[in-house]
Amino acid sequence: MVSTQFHVCITLGTRPEAIKLAPIIHLFRNNPQFQTSVILTGQHREMVEQVMQLFELKADYDLDIMQPKQTLTQITCNSLIGLEKLYKEIQPNIVLVQGDTTTAFAAALAAFYQQIPVGHVEAGLRTDNLFNPFPEEANRRLVSQIAQLHFAPTSASVENLKVSGVKSGIHNTGNTVIDALLYVSGRSPNCEIKGLDWNAHRVILATVHRRENWGEPLVQIIQAWLQILADFPDVALVLPMHLNPVVREPLIAKLGNHPRIFLVEPLDYEQLVGAMQRCYLIMSDSGGLQEEAPSLGKPVLVLRSTTERPEAVAAGTSKLVGTKTADIVAAASKLLGDRHAYEQMANIANPFGDGKSSQRILDIVHEFLSDLP
Repeated sequence: MVSTQFHVCITLGTRPEAIKLAPIIHLFRNNPQFQTSVILTGQHREMVEQVMQLFELKADYDLDIMQPKQTLTQITCNSLIGLEKLYKEIQPNIVLVQGDTTTAFAAALAAFYQQIPVGHVEAGLRTDNLFNPFPEEANRRLVSQIAQLHFAPTSASVENLKVSGVKSGIHNTGNTVIDALLYVSGRSPNCEIKGLDWNAHRVILATVHRRENWGEPLVQIIQAWLQILADFPDVALVLPMHLNPVVREPLIAKLGNHPRIFLVEPLDYEQLVGAMQRCYLIMSDSGGLQEEAPSLGKPVLVLRSTTERPEAVAAGTSKLVGTKTADIVAAASKLLGDRHAYEQMANIANPFGDGKSSQRILDIVHEFLSDLP
């Protein structure tokens, strides 16, 4: 008896999606029970291409929607139009999306309009504040109402899905970002920063990019970094800058001339993992870093007032410090000045996964598709 080959379409548009979907794409493409198509929307361009090269992946289709200063409406509409045409053409048995990007929402909606089942990787994250983070909180809630398979990274995410009215298809798989991280970190990646001696300083790795931190919150964060470096002469700051000029310009204007601040272009994922391995602590408004850092023993100070990853806070691997200068300085000073406090955060097991999430997802998808009439 010849077994059925199922057609799986994996749609992505940003670097975090590419990182977290890369191990899934590899598994599906290497499994003869699946025909796997990968679609890029082009929501981000250079950063996605870096990840695809690192994991030796190629897209089958590219909508190439990226435009300068594109709005959320443009991203959504252009993705919907392009994906409608593609989904009609290739007719997949299921569409997989990841996380909470506008690409994920548009891909899920486009699949729903074609009555194609949707599987949501990293489902169930919530802050319970519709506008924080924006638009991610709304995106992930909306995808949850469309998807038929929900791959939750933690038990808390499972409960969030149930509370939001999801009745079936919920699976606690762990987070695929740990699969990706362990793959890359095992290769001992390098991260050369011009002028920085990693051994001569305790290095803070920092990132900031979220919309809710634009403007005054970013000013407060910048002032905190300057104060921390003034208080701790052995500390340096490495800051990969987001491509958006709304974020870049204030960073360059306020921090560009400091001798221990290294403003760099976005690091590719391999370099980022190398930086995480070598740094002392992480300060970020990124969601992914909250998940990855515990596997490398690095405390995270979260530069946000809310987090959709409360498991990290509950476990003690990260601390929600907000965006006020005094609060950020106080939290960083404790970790930089109190070795016991630092070790307490650094030596906690990662609550987000064991590196086997992608295989669980593949098995669940196969069972789901096998049971369809």
